[in-house]
Amino acid sequence: MDQTYADEPLQNAWRYTFEDPESGWELPAFDDSGWQEGLGGFGTRGTPAARVGTTWKTNHIYVRKSFSLEKIPDHPGLLIHHDDEAEVFINGKLVTSLDKWSTAYEIKPLDDQHRQTLKQGENVLAVHCHQDAGGQYIDVHVIDIDDPPALPPMSPFKSDLITQWGSELTPENAWTEYPRPQQAREAWTNLNGLWDYSVTTVQQTETPTDWDGKILVPFSLESRLGGAQRMLDAAETLWYHRKFDAKVEADKHLLLNFEAVDYRCEVFVNGISVGSHQGGNAPFSFDITGAIENGKNTLVVRVEDETEAWQLRGKQVVSPGGIMYTQVSGIWQTVWMEQVNATHLSGLKIATDVKTGTITVKGMVDGNSQNCRLRVVVADDGAEVSDIAGEVVAGAGHVTINVAQPKLWSPDSPHLYELEVSLIDAAGKMIDQVDSYAGIRTVGKVRDADGNWRMTMNGKVIFHWGPLDQGWWPDGLLTPPSDEGMLFDIEWLKEAGFNMIRKHIKVEPRRYYYHCDRLGMMVWQDQVSGGQGPPWTRMAPDPVDADWSNANHDQYMLELEQMIGNLENHPSIVVWVPFNEAWGQHRSVETGKWTVKRDPSRLINIASGGNFWPVGDIADEHAYPNPAFPINDSRFDDYVKVVGEFGGHGYPVEGHLWDADRENWGYGGLPKTMSEYHDRYETSLSILNQLRAKGIAGGVYTQTTDVEGEINGLMTYDRKVEKISPKELNKLHQVLFEPIETSVPR
Repeated sequence: MDQTYADEPLQNAWRYTFEDPESGWELPAFDDSGWQEGLGGFGTRGTPAARVGTTWKTNHIYVRKSFSLEKIPDHPGLLIHHDDEAEVFINGKLVTSLDKWSTAYEIKPLDDQHRQTLKQGENVLAVHCHQDAGGQYIDVHVIDIDDPPALPPMSPFKSDLITQWGSELTPENAWTEYPRPQQAREAWTNLNGLWDYSVTTVQQTETPTDWDGKILVPFSLESRLGGAQRMLDAAETLWYHRKFDAKVEADKHLLLNFEAVDYRCEVFVNGISVGSHQGGNAPFSFDITGAIENGKNTLVVRVEDETEAWQLRGKQVVSPGGIMYTQVSGIWQTVWMEQVNATHLSGLKIATDVKTGTITVKGMVDGNSQNCRLRVVVADDGAEVSDIAGEVVAGAGHVTINVAQPKLWSPDSPHLYELEVSLIDAAGKMIDQVDSYAGIRTVGKVRDADGNWRMTMNGKVIFHWGPLDQGWWPDGLLTPPSDEGMLFDIEWLKEAGFNMIRKHIKVEPRRYYYHCDRLGMMVWQDQVSGGQGPPWTRMAPDPVDADWSNANHDQYMLELEQMIGNLENHPSIVVWVPFNEAWGQHRSVETGKWTVKRDPSRLINIASGGNFWPVGDIADEHAYPNPAFPINDSRFDDYVKVVGEFGGHGYPVEGHLWDADRENWGYGGLPKTMSEYHDRYETSLSILNQLRAKGIAGGVYTQTTDVEGEINGLMTYDRKVEKISPKELNKLHQVLFEPIETSVPR
């Protein structure tokens, strides 16, 4: 029921009908028990400033709700966002009639005459709204203009879709796998499971004393699997709370690790702030040794998330639709602890070289590293290959291992060497030990006989062929429902004959790249986008960049460095993509040069789909539905040419749609039959192969799965229906790997 207090959000439960009701529908005594129940507002997602709780797509809607007033405000009004014509009744009396439409919530004062319609206690608000075409919306509240309340909490769209893995999820089996495979310790504590949560105003800095309910970590506030299914407004704060056991031990440190929290957070242990972090896509860690007590401890996390501000957010929006998806707030990857010695390995950097057959390991050390040595044991399928140690200087140790007759990593043969990395003292006693692995491979490029640049793996030309992969899930949103579910996608694509995945403006859990490493799946890794972008001029000459402040650019670069720093050990990652389709594209040449210098071991695709700037290694065109590239434009002669997106052929599968009432779509219009869908796919593939002969070195098909209203996946969003089987896809894809004349042997 509506309240007239600023610190209490409006409630938004209504009864509604799309049919013309009987006369007297607006009167308090009218029996609306036969009407449907739903949350306001009512309309279509994508309508400006809409906060859609229930979809309304017909020409007319009638809504009613009761609200209670402890006292009648001196200056009452309506808080309303409406479409073409709206009639508002209070206790059966017409208080306003509005034409045209609004584009945001507005306050309409009630004059003295209409104030008389209000009464202490229960009141009835009834509304009729009409809309002819286009986006539409209606939401109304009675408020005290002198003390306007917060808008009701936004509710994400609640789909019935759920994956096999989501249906098997319990608080006990939520992401129980060790989250950091390239620096693994045996002893660790998983903090995933049910936590308390609460949402307050952003101004509140004191930990709540009452909690709104339980949320299943590591799933976001908005997700079905998290259990809350509530959107976080930019003017709100999300709080988490749980207890954990700990033991204070001499010369031991307890590290609290978060794999990802969206977007800005502060963490408290037993009421003590142990650290803050900004950025929604990178893991971070706090040493909480000084805050813990023997026995029970309290952990609180405070989160802010301004989804559509300058922060990097990828495809998250407040009003999802088209190619943009539901926002994600709060903890969305694993939370865990590990106990280490006061002196311990805090990080590893691994580099390999095919020409020399070497693996170089750099170990970063926290604590007193004086007289320490870094020891690395290399094994091949359990059999020791090498055992070597080196000095630790200035907090870091370097060891280079020569591997005789090295087995190289490639998509066809994803060989990995096991690494046991230890920190030892002068007497050879082990101080710390972690397990890791390395794949020896070299990424490069070479001109073919026709002068076109081709990408290489270990000196041999390889055509990069993969899907655009959003990494979204109907039940977990950004968070895969399980490690098994995440692995399913990679294995399915491998079976379908793809050798690469373009991970689209999302950073996955670190285990994702571990699976790509061991299965032999190359990855083009996009940076997560955000902020404002320039006009999208694609591959045209003389592009412009968006104007970003130094502070916003610095945060972008910090998060780009964090992404590269956290993922650069993975042999599967072969291309970095700083920008996509001018989304947040700024200081392109500066950013491209920085990335080339930061990681010369990989290829750099400065902007997939343009805007193209002459920096990095790759020129990337997007073309829908069929692939295309301006082959004859000499500006691209010094770059590897790829079609970074094409296809997007959509097909709706009844019973497996995110929202059957939504305008589900694919590029180029929807085919009428599954046969036509298959024909379109084969046509696009044939055109790509023709382009390959003309110099195109890679292609990216949109996309792995349907995502919300996008039904252009090779599978449905719930992964339960294959639109084309992987066996059939694999057979079709072989044409892309048939030999063409090049300047180096294959």
